[in-house]
Amino acid sequence: MSTYGNNEDTTAANTPYTQQRLVSETCMDLLLIEMVDTICRTTAVESEADSEAMFYKLDSLGYAVGQRMVERFTKDRPRFTDTLDVVKFICKDLWSIMFKKQIDNLKTNHRGVYVLQDNSFRWFMRMSTDIGGADSAKKATPYIWFPCGIVRGALANLGVPSVVVAETSNLPQCTFQIKLAK
Repeated sequence: MSTYGNNEDTTAANTPYTQQRLVSETCMDLLLIEMVDTICRTTAVESEADSEAMFYKLDSLGYAVGQRMVERFTKDRPRFTDTLDVVKFICKDLWSIMFKKQIDNLKTNHRGVYVLQDNSFRWFMRMSTDIGGADSAKKATPYIWFPCGIVRGALANLGVPSVVVAETSNLPQCTFQIKLAK
């Protein structure tokens, strides 16, 4: 069974607090699908404001998850000294915990903007529509709002307030843009 989380053996005593708690990947996939579907069904999308309400709900859920994940996985690490170190932690460690792989590409303009590119975003691997292309990318948009919130929450908990937006034009590729708040 594939799982989220670190599969390394812990050397501490096997107490409930030191054992790794893992979640099935399939369970996480189905949870994401149902969460987005439920929020889309319960939020009437008649205007741009309604779409913003869906974004806010999914982003807020992701924000809380991101904060908790970073709290759990950085408790035994020294504090990060640089914003770039924080972003590298997101790209390498947090992404590996969530998606079993690192970000494929990290770019920065050294002015507070970071672009993270995942060429095979795991949550998009099985998505498709009858038409494909732009239609698939449009229908996948609500599914990237939750991971945007995860990244934003993780960064906020590490002392880096930011705005995170994502886009996809060709599934399963996804690009996340992080703009640091001043």
